[in-house]
Amino acid sequence: MAGPGTRLNGISGAAALVGAAALVVSAAAAAPAAPATATSRATTGEGGPATPGPGADPAPPALVDGIREQAPKARTAADAARAHLAARKDRYRIADPERDLRPAGTLASGGRETVRLQQTHHGVPVLGGQYLVRMERHDGRRIVTGTSGRYFTGLRTGTTAAIDDTLAVERAVDAVRRDLAARDFTAGQDDADADTALTGTAHGLVVLPNGTGVLTRHITVRGTGPAGGEPVLREVYIDARAGYPVLQYSGIRTFAAPATAPVHPARAALADDPAPGTTGSGVRLDGTTVPLAVTHDDARDAYVLRDRTRIQSDPDHVLATWDAGGHWASDLSGAWPDDLREVASPTPEFGTEATRSGAVDAHWAAGRVFDYYRSGFGRDSLDGHGMTVNSVVGATDYGQPYVNAFWDGQKMVYGSGDEEYRPLSAALDVVGHEMTHAVVSASADLVYAGQSGAMNEAIADYFGNAIETDARRLPMDDPDSGLVGETLCRTKDPRGCAFRDLNDGRTTAGSFLGVGFGTDNGGVHMNSTIFAGALWDIREEIGPRLADAVVYKALTEYLTPLDGFTRGRDAVLAAAKQLGAGGRALTAVRKAFTAHGIVPHWEKALGIDSDVLLSGVNTYDSRLGAGGGWWTAARSNESGSEPYSVWAGRTDGKGQLKLMSPNDGRYHVNPATDGKTVVWQAHGPAGVDILARPLAGGPVRTLWHGRGAGTALGVDGDTVTFAYYNHGGRAGVAYLSLKDPANVVTIGGGTYHRATFPAVGHGRIVYQDRQRVRAAYESTTRLIDVATGEETVLQKAEPDATLGPTAITADHVYWLLDAIDQNGTTTLRRAALDGSAVTDLSPETGPDALNVSEVTAGADAVTMVARTPAAEISHAALSKLWQFTPDHKGDGTRRARVSCNRGEQLSAAAADGTRVVWLDATTGTADVVTRARPSGTCA
Repeated sequence: MAGPGTRLNGISGAAALVGAAALVVSAAAAAPAAPATATSRATTGEGGPATPGPGADPAPPALVDGIREQAPKARTAADAARAHLAARKDRYRIADPERDLRPAGTLASGGRETVRLQQTHHGVPVLGGQYLVRMERHDGRRIVTGTSGRYFTGLRTGTTAAIDDTLAVERAVDAVRRDLAARDFTAGQDDADADTALTGTAHGLVVLPNGTGVLTRHITVRGTGPAGGEPVLREVYIDARAGYPVLQYSGIRTFAAPATAPVHPARAALADDPAPGTTGSGVRLDGTTVPLAVTHDDARDAYVLRDRTRIQSDPDHVLATWDAGGHWASDLSGAWPDDLREVASPTPEFGTEATRSGAVDAHWAAGRVFDYYRSGFGRDSLDGHGMTVNSVVGATDYGQPYVNAFWDGQKMVYGSGDEEYRPLSAALDVVGHEMTHAVVSASADLVYAGQSGAMNEAIADYFGNAIETDARRLPMDDPDSGLVGETLCRTKDPRGCAFRDLNDGRTTAGSFLGVGFGTDNGGVHMNSTIFAGALWDIREEIGPRLADAVVYKALTEYLTPLDGFTRGRDAVLAAAKQLGAGGRALTAVRKAFTAHGIVPHWEKALGIDSDVLLSGVNTYDSRLGAGGGWWTAARSNESGSEPYSVWAGRTDGKGQLKLMSPNDGRYHVNPATDGKTVVWQAHGPAGVDILARPLAGGPVRTLWHGRGAGTALGVDGDTVTFAYYNHGGRAGVAYLSLKDPANVVTIGGGTYHRATFPAVGHGRIVYQDRQRVRAAYESTTRLIDVATGEETVLQKAEPDATLGPTAITADHVYWLLDAIDQNGTTTLRRAALDGSAVTDLSPETGPDALNVSEVTAGADAVTMVARTPAAEISHAALSKLWQFTPDHKGDGTRRARVSCNRGEQLSAAAADGTRVVWLDATTGTADVVTRARPSGTCA
């Protein structure tokens, strides 16, 4: 469960998950698969990174079902599966399954075996490359009944890294810090602790299957967000040759009929009596008394919430509930503090404190969810292999209420709740949701980003809600049956309390929100009810028992990590057929997905009101530039396998694009232009270079080399300015002359003096300064006259205020300001060049307040990237472009939306007049688009 998504810098890139069209082979036609077709990578698109284009090796079929072929004799199920694939190379196109497919687990149940095989490339695992083989066992023989998954045949990348783990960790931590700062400009402006807030752990090499492949080092970054103290657990993939982050997403999974084999009655698991053992009791937060399976801990001479009765396969594995003990959520994410202790009581009857913390609810509900999966599907704990199930209750947000819950890959963590919301464990559907994330991780392992992440959330919602609906005996046609988290509130009614509604009617055509990976991990909550709604409709139409079995079978026997909505639809349909659904039931499954717009090629129906200058830029964490009638952007090739290059084009869309950067293996990003010169950053294993080249042509010049650079970069005639940082994120501002680049002027970059957010124009540079003055920190907005070196303090900020991005024109300076801590809105402020006539164009308080994150200005208008504060995940909560066109009084009251596009709008760059260029994610791809004038008021 989560609130509105928040913004990060990147829109697509290797992180942009996309799918490939693939053939479904029927039983009658075991013919060779057709080649996968090339697609551009969507920002939050289906499946995994882009597949090879025309002429590449044909891909294995995405789905083969309805066959009955004897598998070669083998010692293990995995060996039999690989031998089957090897024997049918004409069908599967997998050259050497024994060499390139590593066993990744076998699900065995009722005489059926589903083998997951992990693809490797020269021994290196391939992200999302999994192929499944389904078999039945009869009289000692194995019969293959189907296969499915993703195997990337076009990989050609080498597997020798040019950077080591140490440098990769450093680059990953820097990338996360930059993303946190881009989402919230108050992040990263802490003082001496910037180098200790985040740490990284290396996991080895991984190939991203973009085109011919990208060799990366996989790093997990953990810690605490510098601004809000939120838990950080990021999976980051660093190009192993250039050292550039090409993928980043959060690893925290947060809350918001006849069959070929028996369908176990899930409801049978929902009796309140625990399995035999020590029986205690407690009172849930709704006032009901429930039995609890507990254990006497001799060392503490107390009873603890430790259930030894349910996991029969290993006596040392238990269901246990722990007290957070004052720990913040950030302490618990991906970590296990040494001082955690199981919730205890002097008697088997747990009292008021265990109730108030949510411990009774968490322990009781964990048993219910465990029993649902065991009795319903024969699953041995959440991982299928008898794992211990740990729940931690009472987590806070820096000692303040925490209204959320998450699965971090090891355990469930439940927030303390607040005056309105009870502890998050008080809702059985929330507990079911988080525990289902563990089931997903141990089966399909749907990557928690983009469409695969939205399906991860959808399946967690589906099973969490299914368990609660059955426990409460709610009929499926009850209007409240689809509500998630509706029982958590103390005063609100269920509909006002619910975090999501699986009956909200959302469709791809009317509701899908194209967003970057920095916003809600690519829309994992924003878009989840599109898919979950289809699943819930299926449950209503064909009945709970069959529907639950179908979704579980699809999850555990068909889906693979990078599958998106369309492949999810195919998986559910295939699972329904395998379970004997036919006629009306199968038609109901198809209709449910069609009603929610989940049909092949649904992404093509998404439209925009802007002009596309460059489609599918395929880059991560790069900004746009514009000026003098030109725009400039970084892009990769169609598949996203090549390091990024910088291109420039005219803002009116006429003429040919110009390649500005060399193809030298480095990542060329964050370009800027004044219509005469293009400047940009080149990231390589040795650090970052600032490069420049005239638009008219000429050699590429190196202006500066350093350890790291921020995204702010600008050029104005002879002057170039940029942000840089030293080790630990100590930020500074630099500027130089194109005529004499060796003479670099630097500001900040020290422990007690930071400088950020430079902008250049009309012979002046504006930036934000923060330095320690007499044991206190002072923040000021400053202006430098480049010709004279004279510096003017435009305004000194209030002690607790945080200063953000800047812009400058011939007459005014603009900057962002957060003066009221954590109120969710920011100020867009304007002043004359001498610091007079200070005006707040977009105030931080009041009915028109916005959360402004970027600002760009031209002679005729100033444009801001901003989100409308919203309590729900919606179109309104995304970043949009707002433009002020000054009237004759110059008070900037004429405000309008630049574009009514439904998706996320980022990286605005002011061009001539009122024209703006930006990155738009509405269509599911990161496109460079433009409008010459505002669209006005949007519905």
